[in-house]
Amino acid sequence: MGQLDEQGTDLHLELSGEGSIRARLMHALREAIRSGRLAPDTRLPSYRGLALDLGIARNTVAAAYAELAEEGWLTSRQGSGTRVARRATPPEPDTTRRARRPAPRKAVHDLLPSSPDAAAFPRAAWLSSARRALTAAPNDAFGAGDPRGRPELRQALAEYLARARGVRTEADRIVVCSGFAHGLRLLAKVLGGPIATESYGLAFHRSILNDAGASTVALTIDSHGARVDELPGTGATSVLLTPAHQYPTGGPLHPRRRAEVIDWARATGGLVLEDDYDGEFRYDREPVGAVQGLDPGHVVYLGSTSKSLSPALRLGWLVLPPALVGDVLRAKGERELWSGVVDQLTLADFLASGGYDKHLRRMRRSYRRRREQLVGTLAERAPHIGVSGIAAGLHAVLELPPGTEETALRAARRLGIALDGLGPYRHPASTMPPRDGVVIGYATPPEHGFTAALDALCLALPDG
Repeated sequence: MGQLDEQGTDLHLELSGEGSIRARLMHALREAIRSGRLAPDTRLPSYRGLALDLGIARNTVAAAYAELAEEGWLTSRQGSGTRVARRATPPEPDTTRRARRPAPRKAVHDLLPSSPDAAAFPRAAWLSSARRALTAAPNDAFGAGDPRGRPELRQALAEYLARARGVRTEADRIVVCSGFAHGLRLLAKVLGGPIATESYGLAFHRSILNDAGASTVALTIDSHGARVDELPGTGATSVLLTPAHQYPTGGPLHPRRRAEVIDWARATGGLVLEDDYDGEFRYDREPVGAVQGLDPGHVVYLGSTSKSLSPALRLGWLVLPPALVGDVLRAKGERELWSGVVDQLTLADFLASGGYDKHLRRMRRSYRRRREQLVGTLAERAPHIGVSGIAAGLHAVLELPPGTEETALRAARRLGIALDGLGPYRHPASTMPPRDGVVIGYATPPEHGFTAALDALCLALPDG
């Protein structure tokens, strides 16, 4: 037996059976090709390489290759070596065992509100930060580490969040996690329930809380954000809010309601979970600071790089009241779901060097242009469709006539458009009347495909 490991695919061969060595070698190669272990166009080892591996004569291998080439199993060209013939394909798999499912159609236009423009990731600046960070990193950075995250990143986050978002904290009260969802899972393990959420929000976040055993109750939302005055009647001990830009309907939490939710937390010992998912992106209004700055002892601030840089980095953070730090670290565990040290060090340098601020300024300009193109296209071609939630963030809600959401989604699928309906965002226990609409992520499509995506979107929308 032998292993093909020189210039070809690794393949175990057994020269078993009767007949000469050459006949047994030819049989083994035919079986490898029939079974698909040697795919068409695979380059085989040289005569000498295979002979040495199998412990047989070089001329035996040469003769076997030549005969298989005459039979049509192999091809041989000078300079290209010996390869499996392209027509020597294995038989089709048995289709009687199970029915084949048609492959899902890939969307041509991605308008899901899930991520930023992937092509805009600041590769050169990120690489420069990585080089500086690795050069300066102490040796202990590559040891067992600290479940709170690298101190360089926690210090850089404390300084940046204070300056840009009005967050009041120290590095020791920041815990680095693998994105927002990971942070929410940690909190769910610690807090229990019931937890109040906004009537419209991500079902995925509600599922995280429910899976941890925490029930959720729904708060009505209006043009001023969540109706936090409903909290006393819910029995909730915590509330999850998106104060900077309600997700997905849009708009900041009114200043009076910000004060009200802090008063509720102080009076009841409750906790506010502040999801600042895209607080850096605003266009038509002044920046709205974090609610956490009003009372760091009663607010957990959750942030991540998913919208500002890329969800692929898997970097997020919790800014915690002092009393919660130990509980969250115990829930996280000493080795569970840590973010990579290199990315943590790189982000720390990216923040400290000003690279993050520069990237955000550039992306605000880019996303504002896209938002204006979206609004302008709809005003021209679908003026009967209302657009809301566009003062900040990376998405817009298109208000549809009652009863037309499903029709619009089916039309979008036929046109190869991936987008969300508003229905799945609604809390199943909400007392708010359902709204028909679609949620458009205008950051995701590549720059060259954005106009075509808007053209297709207009075709999917209901007529006026």
